[in-house]
Amino acid sequence: MSPLRLDSLDVFAAIVRCGGFRAAAKERRVSSSALSQTVGGLEEALGLRLLNRTTRSVAPTEAGAHLLARLGPALQDIHDALRDLDRLRETPSGLIRINAPAPAVDHVLAPIVFDFMGRYPDVKVELVSDGALVDIVAQGYDAGVRFGRQLAQDMIATPLGPPLRYAIVCAPAYLAARTLPLSPQDLIDHACIGRRFPGGTLVSWEFEKAGETLEIVPPARLTLGSAHQEVQAALAGQGIAHVFDTYAQPYLADGRLVELMPDWSRKLPSWYLYYPHRRHPSAAMRAFLDHVRASAPA
Repeated sequence: MSPLRLDSLDVFAAIVRCGGFRAAAKERRVSSSALSQTVGGLEEALGLRLLNRTTRSVAPTEAGAHLLARLGPALQDIHDALRDLDRLRETPSGLIRINAPAPAVDHVLAPIVFDFMGRYPDVKVELVSDGALVDIVAQGYDAGVRFGRQLAQDMIATPLGPPLRYAIVCAPAYLAARTLPLSPQDLIDHACIGRRFPGGTLVSWEFEKAGETLEIVPPARLTLGSAHQEVQAALAGQGIAHVFDTYAQPYLADGRLVELMPDWSRKLPSWYLYYPHRRHPSAAMRAFLDHVRASAPA
């Protein structure tokens, strides 16, 4: 049997459903002769006549009726599937998966997503907190969040929120019987609270002052797995924590934490939402990107 074109099967079914070539041609906005050629090619490929034609009527042969009986449900499934795709293309719905580090989720991305979901109730969102650099395409994500300097060049990026700043914080009670550290080197004599990435690497502490940058991994008596835990340990007087200032701001405001060495505070670029270049994103993804751009600071 010669190769078949699936659209020729749809043409055959349309001719039978419409009761003739002329009505089917009008429905499909093509000429009757074009449909006649399509059916002729289909019959040639199958080696069977599918339609009996007269000047006044068209009716399926026995082979045509048998094919149509099996073909009808399959074609309906295909049309239904295409209508579902139209809905995804035109109406924001379906699932958006985003991979992002926990600090970005906690302080920037989650509030944007919550507002977005309130506007688009048919869209589902999955936020996966992950500090490791991953291939978002290979892992099945629609987008990711990282620092600008960590983005692959083949990605499109949109800024999320303001620049970031590290803060060195502790509880006032911790300093009551200790010397105030004035430089990063002084931390060697203090109880620092460390953090370890899920992959096993210890998080380094980054500092910057008057163009000088410094990166250290201070000795830590207590090592934890998240910035939230570090802040809780600092509040409990367990030592000095190194976190994004967004984690510490509520406690700095009420005096439960104090900031040390603010002149050494390291500033970083903002978070960026990044995603692969695609000519035809889903309606949900287009709406989300528009929402992110509208939410970003001027």
